[in-house]
Amino acid sequence: MLAAQALSQNADDPLSGLVVHDVDLPRTEPGWTLVRVVASSLNMHDLWTLRGVGHPADRLPIVLGCDATGYDSEGNPVIVHPVIADPDAGGGDETLDPGRALMSEQYDGTFAEYVAVPRRNLVPKPDWLSFDEAACLPVAWTTAYRMLFTKAEIRPGDRVLVQGAGGGVASAAIKLAAAAGAVVYATSRSADKRDAAVAWGARAALPTGERLPERVDIVIETVGAATWEHSLKSLRPGGAIVVAGATSGGDPSAALNRIFYLQQRILGSTGCTRGELVAMLRMMEATGVRPVIDRTLPLSDIHKGFQLMIDGSLTGKIVIHPPAPQS
Repeated sequence: MLAAQALSQNADDPLSGLVVHDVDLPRTEPGWTLVRVVASSLNMHDLWTLRGVGHPADRLPIVLGCDATGYDSEGNPVIVHPVIADPDAGGGDETLDPGRALMSEQYDGTFAEYVAVPRRNLVPKPDWLSFDEAACLPVAWTTAYRMLFTKAEIRPGDRVLVQGAGGGVASAAIKLAAAAGAVVYATSRSADKRDAAVAWGARAALPTGERLPERVDIVIETVGAATWEHSLKSLRPGGAIVVAGATSGGDPSAALNRIFYLQQRILGSTGCTRGELVAMLRMMEATGVRPVIDRTLPLSDIHKGFQLMIDGSLTGKIVIHPPAPQS
């Protein structure tokens, strides 16, 4: 089968280690099954792997890709929950299992014609959701959902700042928070992305670092060092910053005096549970909210998609289509 594999890692030239070629079909362990992939989507996680961040070189080669939707071995349309873990080991939350792994970390990922996954990780794909839309959900959208509703516990009327409008998690957070009745502010260096954020439901979108019209209850933070000071200054006393990424750097000034004096909360968030994916699907059906897709590409053009991500030239997700089976 055709697959996109990371063969090597390079911090300065990450795409040099990415090869699209034929590999053997995945083997299935007891309790696992094969899924024929119809669509997947790109995530920053894949680029971090190619750069050698958070992924040991001794796990290479490995098929990249965290998101997948397709057909299970019985022909049922499914979405693949991307966190492979034991809920019991995490006290009922698989994201807290010390041995958890995202697809493509310890097991081959989803940029392929077929992927092997635990049966528990299959969620029925609703008829009202296209395969391309479903492919955007498992990492970016569920990450945003957990940040907003599990960690921040937002309520209608809450003020929410989403840093870095345009990325997969940020676009999901804007749409989900607006659909839940929150007042959303967004930031971006790009005027086009600020316009898009308003179209997605933000009350206002401002240049990165610009003062907001009011302080917010919640900040959705995935940018890191470049926006951290602004996130703290934009937050009301007692408010919370939910952090699920640090694409611009993970070691900003902590500003501890501000945090303790204003009793601000910093909440970490990683991935989601299978139950949160199911709950998000119910919300999407009720509200009509859908993912933002920048474009679709065949698996053979995946390098182009990653380059667009590196260049920051995206508004929403890139969906990847592997070849259809010959028989």
